[in-house]
Amino acid sequence: MLATESVSLLLLSLLSSLFHCEHSLAFSLKNCTILYSENPNNVSVTCAERHLTAIPDDIPGNAVLLNLSSNHILNISRMDLRGLSKLEALYVKYNWILQIDNGTFADLVELKVLDLGENSLTALTKNMFQGLSKLETLSLNSNIISFISPVVFQPLVMIRSVDLSHNFLHQITDIDHIIKLPTLQHLIITHNNFTSFQSDDLHVNTSNLLVLSLDSVKKFSITRDIFPHLQSLDLRGWTRNIQWVVSNKTFLRSLTRLHMSETSLNFEVYKTILQTTYSLQEFQMDNIKKWIDDGLIDVACQIHSLRTVDVRNSEIHTIKENMLQSCSNLTELNLSSNHIESVADNALQSMTQLRSLILQNNYLSKLPVDVQGLTTLEVYDLSINDISELYCPYFWNLTSLTILDLSHNRISYIYECVFENLNNLKILNLENNKILSFIKTFNDKLQTLEFLNLRNVDIMDFIQGDFHSLSSLQYLDIDLHECVSVDEGGFEGLDNLQILYLLGDNYFYDHFNGLSNLSTLILNVVSSQPHNSSEQRDKPFSNLPRLKELVIKVHKGYYDISKDVLSGLTSLESLRTEAYFMGSLHPDTFKHTPQLKGLTITYSELSVLTSDVFLPIPNLMMLDLSNNKLRSLDFLAEAKLPALRWLNVSDNELFVISEAVIQSLPGLTYLDLSANLLTCECSNYGLIQWIQSSKQTQVVNAHQYTCVFPVSQRGNKFLDFGFDSCWIDAALLCFLFSSSLVVLTLLASFIYHFLRSHLTYAYYLFVAFLYDNKRRKKGIPHSYDAFVSYNVHDEAWVCGELLPELEGQQGWRLCLHHRDFEPGKPIVENITDAIYNSRKTICVISQHYLQSEWCSREIQMARCCQHLCPCTQ
Repeated sequence: MLATESVSLLLLSLLSSLFHCEHSLAFSLKNCTILYSENPNNVSVTCAERHLTAIPDDIPGNAVLLNLSSNHILNISRMDLRGLSKLEALYVKYNWILQIDNGTFADLVELKVLDLGENSLTALTKNMFQGLSKLETLSLNSNIISFISPVVFQPLVMIRSVDLSHNFLHQITDIDHIIKLPTLQHLIITHNNFTSFQSDDLHVNTSNLLVLSLDSVKKFSITRDIFPHLQSLDLRGWTRNIQWVVSNKTFLRSLTRLHMSETSLNFEVYKTILQTTYSLQEFQMDNIKKWIDDGLIDVACQIHSLRTVDVRNSEIHTIKENMLQSCSNLTELNLSSNHIESVADNALQSMTQLRSLILQNNYLSKLPVDVQGLTTLEVYDLSINDISELYCPYFWNLTSLTILDLSHNRISYIYECVFENLNNLKILNLENNKILSFIKTFNDKLQTLEFLNLRNVDIMDFIQGDFHSLSSLQYLDIDLHECVSVDEGGFEGLDNLQILYLLGDNYFYDHFNGLSNLSTLILNVVSSQPHNSSEQRDKPFSNLPRLKELVIKVHKGYYDISKDVLSGLTSLESLRTEAYFMGSLHPDTFKHTPQLKGLTITYSELSVLTSDVFLPIPNLMMLDLSNNKLRSLDFLAEAKLPALRWLNVSDNELFVISEAVIQSLPGLTYLDLSANLLTCECSNYGLIQWIQSSKQTQVVNAHQYTCVFPVSQRGNKFLDFGFDSCWIDAALLCFLFSSSLVVLTLLASFIYHFLRSHLTYAYYLFVAFLYDNKRRKKGIPHSYDAFVSYNVHDEAWVCGELLPELEGQQGWRLCLHHRDFEPGKPIVENITDAIYNSRKTICVISQHYLQSEWCSREIQMARCCQHLCPCTQ
């Protein structure tokens, strides 16, 4: 049986070598990883940050995404990407690419995204992009491109976006053939060496460009209507005064968005630019503190179509009364990331149509009073400021407010009247404040609220009924780990809550009453202590019949987990735990979760698991047991998990993976065995052959696995281990030798007992045959004319009648055994000599002769010599 198994393994090895060479069948890639996906047609391969100097030759032919970013690739040849006809996205940024051969991308007929940014390309040659007829997005930023072939973009008949920023292009004519592309909508050419951008230098009548990002130039001149569809113009990075010439405002009639930055431009240049954009709707400015006090925002707001102003990083300390006096038509104002400390009382009074006000990341210590009159306000962001108090009337007139962000402030208390009249509020963010309690804060208020974030809020008391009126709430993120008192049933009333993120210590109470529609529960346990057992505390989730996803992360300490801890979770599909099921799992742990499809148990010091644990969850598709202390996967052999697709057992103490485990998982497509104590011995032979030959299961980074045992193999590649020694197995040899010895002993005993006389006879026949052949070859004459073979009972007839006739009358010389046999010589040898020393053998056949054993041997030997003369008495 072992010999047969060895032959099978040898054939498997040969087949695996054939499969390994086939480009489209490679699965355990040498330097890349196939990202897991439920869709078998969505094969995404990442080779990022692998120190590659060339594109690997084992990329699967059905890959749709390939990421080769952050490597050391110098060149891409025509053969490197051959056969990848299904590829839709290729990322090769952050390499050292100097050269791309013409026709390299010819096979990539489905490619839509190509990113070659952050490389060392100097030129775009004639046929570089041949075959990319479906390409939509091309990134060539941060290279050293100074030459572009006039026809290089012709194959790109569907191109929509091109990024050529941070290169060495000198003349605007270098991009003339790009702007001509009929499908091009987005062009980025910032940070090049252009000195001017003039329509007269472009040999194009009309461009379909929608977005243009342009670097600083000395002259910007549009004297022809070549950009009738241009919607967005990005002029960030302009560091010098320019000559701005737009001879007719209608040439920029479609421009709705303008983005500018820096402070080196003359104020009059800003005004000139704004005056040529009469349809502008959105104006964004960065780092323009020099011209804020001179009224640049007010100048922009004089454009009647303007609706959005975004001014960031401009060191505005105070919003003065006249700063926004012309901005009555604005609907969105973003003044984030400035140094705003105060807002003048009448600074916002003219903004009667404002719907969004963003004051994020400033130094406000109190609420701007003027905001109380903005009755149209829908989005209000005061996050990352120094606000410590919310007073009651402040929000009363903001009845249209839907989003309120007060996170990352110093709010310690919220009066029960603060949120009155906010009848349309849907999102409230109070993260990172010092709020101690919410007694009556939400009572009969915020009945339309859907999202509430209370993460990192120092709640001291969690009182039943605090959230009773929030019947529309769907998402709640709450921190209870600082609570001194926690009432059971604190979440009662949240009938429509879908997602609950709970940070705390003692959540094993009847907290979850009333959450009958909860679908996702994320428990982040800062410090947990053992509890006194009770039926309710042993079954904390029994009131969550619709929960589909449960995440439990324990930071330190752990509970003595009850076997019924998951009781009631009949709809649970995903369970992720960290440092929770410490040490072991009860066989009945998952008997209440028959629908479970994804299971993660990490950092739990699991060393032994039994197959009984997994028998209640046969539909399991994803299993993560990484970062434990497992020494064997044999429990999977009998776990009956036919649907398992994804298995991660990395960072354990696995030595050997048996073939029984592999064969028990017929649906497995993804396996991670990295960071284990794999041994390079014959016991892992089947695993290595399976890794190399499997066309279904990807063993992630298998070619990087190293041997840990034995010491002589430590550090060597696991898949490079040679199995020559496995063919000379000492145990196998001992088995074969002992078996052969037993069989030979039995056979010898049988032959000796039953066939020894026949063997003796056959031996002498053979000797006689050899002797006769030898005499014939040497020509030795016979001593007798005939040998007479007879029975002793016929001796009287032979001597009385036969002998006188033949010797007396005929003159023959006969050989008779009683007269001519040599005394003392074995009878068989005498017979043999007599036969072969005689020309003929005369057999006197009688009844006694036929019954004689020696006579029978004599006649057989005579027949062998073919000179038999029968004679009957």
